Amino acid sequence: MLVILGFAMIAVFMVLIMTKKLTPVLALIIVPTVFGLFAGAGLGIGDMVMDSMKSMTSTAALLMFAIIYFGLMIDVGLFDPLVKFILRKLGNDPAKVVLGTAILAAAVSLDGDGSTTFILTTAAMLPVYLRLKMSPVVLTCVAGLANGTMNILPWGGPTARAATALKIDVNDVFVPMIPSLVAGLVVVFAFAWLLGLQERNRLRATAPEIWSVPDTAEEFDGGSPAGAAGTGVGIGRRKGGNPGGAAPAVDGFPAGSSVAVLERNDTATENGGAGLADTALDPNRSTLRPKLFWFNLALTVVVMVVLVANVIPLPFVFMVGAAIALLVNFPKVKDQGAQLIAHAPSIVAVVSMVMAAAVLTGVLKGTGMVEAMSAWLVQIIPSSMGPFMAVITGVLSIPMTFFMSNDAFYFGVLPVLSETAAHYGVGAADMARASITGQPFHLQSPLVPAILLLVSLAKVDLGDHHKKVLWRTAVISLVMLGVGMLTGAIGIG
Repeated sequence: MLVILGFAMIAVFMVLIMTKKLTPVLALIIVPTVFGLFAGAGLGIGDMVMDSMKSMTSTAALLMFAIIYFGLMIDVGLFDPLVKFILRKLGNDPAKVVLGTAILAAAVSLDGDGSTTFILTTAAMLPVYLRLKMSPVVLTCVAGLANGTMNILPWGGPTARAATALKIDVNDVFVPMIPSLVAGLVVVFAFAWLLGLQERNRLRATAPEIWSVPDTAEEFDGGSPAGAAGTGVGIGRRKGGNPGGAAPAVDGFPAGSSVAVLERNDTATENGGAGLADTALDPNRSTLRPKLFWFNLALTVVVMVVLVANVIPLPFVFMVGAAIALLVNFPKVKDQGAQLIAHAPSIVAVVSMVMAAAVLTGVLKGTGMVEAMSAWLVQIIPSSMGPFMAVITGVLSIPMTFFMSNDAFYFGVLPVLSETAAHYGVGAADMARASITGQPFHLQSPLVPAILLLVSLAKVDLGDHHKKVLWRTAVISLVMLGVGMLTGAIGIG
């Protein structure tokens, strides 16, 4: 009964958020509560949830003050020069921007911390997406793909957990999986390019008269349009203002156009940019603090260094950083309050989701659903499939690490699977390597605080993120598993 209730609870939760029948917060609260009561939790369900919530408070504090800090840095203009630099290097071709997002996220993921990766990637790339009128869901999808794939690094956590649980050396787990990691990244970059092409086509379809590339660079104010060479794509502002005879609405573009107005020179960008009005990149926003640019940059570098060094608890790092940033950039109490209020919607969204996730994890653990589901999965594997236990473990790691913590899977489920596999000649190292292939999928779980931070910073609905990212991460996990089998890193007994 616990097995049925556990899988049913998860299925109902996913259906409700992906069909948008309930917000993730309400689904995380209501669904586990109902199923927990059916499982016989009774009045004890409150203690289950509160025990789980205690472990979530530091995470909630981290996400809250990280949102305040980076939201403030965007407001004061710290990332505006970076946006200009990225646009100059990548142009304004959506395909190149999305591919650049994947490369950046993969590179930053080398530090092994998902929150850091998503903070830096979103801070650098979200303003670019907003400026080009690209979908932020694409950003969260690509960042999630890259970070999830890189999460098998030895210092990322899962690989070390698998090695510890099975009492083997971590290098014996990771090194043979390097070809799988490379293959996974290739698939990530391929998905990023295809998503970028889809965005390019979407924008071109929205305003086809603007997407026609002029015969000469002189037709554009700022010279050659980015992306024109070899792509057949360009976004710019035609001289004369009125493209294709359409009625001018904003700087010569048709009213309602979803294509960004991109001035091709710094002067135009700094002085105008009507296409950026009422966005986080409005060049005339009152919160800009150009005279404090170097202070804000230095403060951010210090925060990042301390964060990566992990010498001080991360929530406290962002608490102090946000306090200093607010005090220096907005010395008046009234302005400080206004800044906190401005970022309140994002804070409420992510913190409430973290707290609500405690209901799901508390019910899963407190009622015994997790243990029952794990034991059932082990029992239903027929003896004839015994030699393929490593492969089975790799496949099981995809859904199981999505609905339970890495600690629960690697310390609770993997040892049982490995002991069973040993009877069929499948080594512990093979089992450990197979078990980490589900990490790209795991990182998209609503139980992972980093992914909640990502969707909150990008102001993306978790259900929309899941619809775009889940099947792609499943493909990446299966590719990594397949490459591991082909290279012999994941053997068959």
